[in-house]
Amino acid sequence: MSPRYRNGSNQAGTVIAIVADVMAVILGLWILMYLLDANRGNDLVQFIHSTAAWLAGWSRDLFTFDKEWARVVAGYGLAAVVYLFIGHAVANRIHRH
Repeated sequence: MSPRYRNGSNQAGTVIAIVADVMAVILGLWILMYLLDANRGNDLVQFIHSTAAWLAGWSRDLFTFDKEWARVVAGYGLAAVVYLFIGHAVANRIHRH
């Protein structure tokens, strides 16, 4: 980490960036688990799926591709990219002040 991220006045920006990263990782994990046909009876898979579904509630059914895997990748992937972009943009804005 660069020194500016360790500065106490910039902790809020760091927290926002970390939260955005965690959200994107959860969404990415669900995409991976879906594509690899993970056991949906498994507790971890259920947790990741329900959390990702909540995080991507606004983008899940945004696309109407014929193939379900394409809808999952596009819907959940879009949410991950948006969270990363907005989270890091806000964090960088906070770090500059």
